[in-house]
Amino acid sequence: MQKALLVLALLIPGVLHAQAPVSKLGSGSLEERLNQLERVMDARNAAQMALLDQMAQLQDEVADLRGKTEEHAYQIEQILQRQREIYQEIDRRLAAQPQPTSATNSQPVEVDTSTPGGSYSADVSENEAYDQAIQLVLRDQRYDAAVPAFESFIEKFPNSTYVPNAHYWLGQLLLTESKLDQAKVHFGKVVSDYKDSNKRGDCMLKLGIIAQQQKDTAKARELYNQVLSEYPDSTEAGLARKRLGNL
Repeated sequence: MQKALLVLALLIPGVLHAQAPVSKLGSGSLEERLNQLERVMDARNAAQMALLDQMAQLQDEVADLRGKTEEHAYQIEQILQRQREIYQEIDRRLAAQPQPTSATNSQPVEVDTSTPGGSYSADVSENEAYDQAIQLVLRDQRYDAAVPAFESFIEKFPNSTYVPNAHYWLGQLLLTESKLDQAKVHFGKVVSDYKDSNKRGDCMLKLGIIAQQQKDTAKARELYNQVLSEYPDSTEAGLARKRLGNL
């Protein structure tokens, strides 16, 4: 009897130990693991679908931005083309008038007096006012009308970021009319007061051209060299170098 109890005492722990894993791997535990796996797969699929939706949205946005970029590039090219035409007109007039006077104007610009140049409503915004003035030059080619438009803009919006550009355009317009002293005031304003303006180099070059036209060779040489010193890699530097060679 004692031997039987001893054998049973030795066997029971082994039986209990062998049955323990069976209870842990039962059907309930397996179902929980399967459910957990399904939830993980569902979450992963949902995340993938969300990423695909985001990618599709980003592709649409990129296509839209590409279209806008192409449109803006075309508009900029149109403006640059108009500026090139204006520069050519300035050079043509300067070449045709080696000794210009303020009363000389080889090709007067016809102005439609039914719409006074520079007039705009009191509630017009800063951007609209500048756009109206610039369009008189780039689109309508009404140069005489553009002068009072830019003057009115500077008077109405003296702190605008467009003020140096307005002075630049006034200088250009007055230069084409051979009003050299008036043009010099506006170009000089940009050079002296707006050091960061992207028009400053061109204004400096134009001041040199005016000095050359007024037979002040020393001043012209000084200004051309200043362009070369401050804007050595610019288009204006190439033009200044060419004019220096012809002094």
